[in-house]
Amino acid sequence: MRRRRAPEREVLPDPRFGSVIAAKFMNNLMWDGKKPTAQEIFYEAISIIEQKTKQNGIEVFEKAIENVKPKLEVRPRRVGGATYQVPVEVRPRRQLSLAVKWIIKAARSRPERRMCERLANELLEASQNQGGAIKTKENTHKMAEANRVFAHYKW
Repeated sequence: MRRRRAPEREVLPDPRFGSVIAAKFMNNLMWDGKKPTAQEIFYEAISIIEQKTKQNGIEVFEKAIENVKPKLEVRPRRVGGATYQVPVEVRPRRQLSLAVKWIIKAARSRPERRMCERLANELLEASQNQGGAIKTKENTHKMAEANRVFAHYKW
C-alpha cells in the first residue's frame, strides 16, 4: 500500500513580476542550483519579447504557457498481461509542470546562440500556437486520441 501523499510545497512569487508561474519556470530552467543565472536568462528573454512585440512580456509568457498546457495524456495500464496506453485527463498542476518542461526542452534544442534568445523565440512561437513545445502537446493529444478505445480501462 502507498503512503500518504507528500505535502505540496509553496513556491514564492518571483521578485520582478510577482508571478508564481514565472518563479516555477525559473526553478525548472535552473541548472546546478544557479538561480541568479536562471533569473537573468528568464528576465532577458522577457525583455527580448517586449522589444520584438511591443507587448507586455509576462502576458506573452502566460499566453505561451496556457497554449502549451495539455488536456489529455496517456498512462500505461496493465490488464491481464497486456499493457494498454489509457488516455486520461491531466490534472491542473501537472498541466503547468508539463508545459514548463516542454517549453524549456524545446528552447534548449533551438539553434540560436544564447539561451535567452532561444527561450524568447520559443515563448513567442508558443504564444502563437507554433514551435517545438506545441508540437509535443499535439503529439500527446494525438496519442490520447488514437488510444481512445482503451478509455474504459481508466481507473
